[in-house]
Amino acid sequence: MPRHLPRRPGRPRRLPKRSSASPWASVQMKHKQLAALLACIFLCLPTQCAAQSTFRVMSYNVENLFDTEDDPLADDEEFLPESKRKWTPERYRHKLLQIGKAISVAGEWDTPALAGLCEVENDSVLTHLLTRTALRSCHYRYCISGRSDRRGIRVALLYRYDRFQLIGQRSIHVPVRGRPTRDLLHVWGSIAGGDTLDVVVCHLPSKAGRSGGDENRMRVASALRGLCDSLAACRMSPLIIAMGDFNDTPGSECLNVVAGGVLCNLFAASESGSYKYRSQWEQIDHIFIHCGMKSDNVSLKYVERSARTLDFPFLFTGSRSKSGKRPFRTFSGNDYEGGFSDHLPIVADFTLDR
Repeated sequence: MPRHLPRRPGRPRRLPKRSSASPWASVQMKHKQLAALLACIFLCLPTQCAAQSTFRVMSYNVENLFDTEDDPLADDEEFLPESKRKWTPERYRHKLLQIGKAISVAGEWDTPALAGLCEVENDSVLTHLLTRTALRSCHYRYCISGRSDRRGIRVALLYRYDRFQLIGQRSIHVPVRGRPTRDLLHVWGSIAGGDTLDVVVCHLPSKAGRSGGDENRMRVASALRGLCDSLAACRMSPLIIAMGDFNDTPGSECLNVVAGGVLCNLFAASESGSYKYRSQWEQIDHIFIHCGMKSDNVSLKYVERSARTLDFPFLFTGSRSKSGKRPFRTFSGNDYEGGFSDHLPIVADFTLDR
C-alpha cells in the first residue's frame, strides 16, 4: 500500500485553530507572574530590613557664603560688588547654585537628612540656598548660630523636616583670647521612633597667623566635650553627632580632647583629606558620634566604614594626578575661580529604625 494516498476530491483541508487571545496576553501574564514573585520575595525579607532606612549626615565648609548686601555690624566689605573681589549678584547666584548642587548630589540616591554648614553669613543666604537652587524641593529647613565672629560668619544646620522634627536650638558662645570666634550651634530634634537626636555644628579657631590660635581652639574643644558629656548624662539613650571644621588633624591634642569623653571620631583613621594646604592634603573636617551609636541596640546606628570625604570629579580642579588636583574653590586669593569651596564635603551613614 502506498505510504501517501491522494486526498479525496472536494474534501476540505483542516487548518490549525487560531487563538482568539491578544498577542499581548502572554506578555501580560508573565508580568503578573513576575510581580507576584517579587511580592513574595519582599514579604519573605526579614522584618528588620523593611523597618530600617538610611540616614545620611553631611558636613561642609562652604567657603564664605556671603550675600552682596553691606552689614553694618560685620566686617563683610570684601564681599560687596565694589570690593576687590567684585562680589556681584551674578557671582553670588552662581555660588548658591554650586553649593546647592554639592549638597543635592552628596546624598547620591537621596539628599542628606542633615547637613552642617560652616562659613555662612546670615538667614538670607540660607533662605536663598533653599529656595533658589536644586534644594528647593528637598524638604529642608535650617537653624543658624548667633553672630560672634567679627566677619559675621556663622555655622548652620540644614535638616529635612520629614526625617528630623525640630524640638529646640541654642547658640553657645565660648569666650576666647583675642577676637571672638564662632558660636557652637546645638540643635535637638525627634527622629523616627521618638528618640531625641542632639546635633552640634562647630567651626573651631584656625591656626593661620593668629595669636592664641592653639589655645583658643583647645578652649572650644573643651567646651564641646563638656556639652556632649552633659547631654549624654541627661539622655536615657544618648544619640549625639558633633560635626564641622575643627581646623586640626587626627591625633592632634585638640581632637583628642573632644574624643576623650563620650565621643569617637569617625575620621580618626582617615587617609584622605578634606582641605589642601601647601600642596598637602589634611583631614580637618570631622564627624564625631556618641560611642554607643556603634552598637546594635540603638535606633540610630552608624554604618561601619561609611564615613568618607566626597571626591566627585566636579569638586576638583588642577592636574589629574593626586598631588596636583585641589578643591575647586570660589576664590584663590582675590582671583575668582567660580568653583564650590576650598573644602571637600564629608558624609557618614546611619541606619534608622522606623
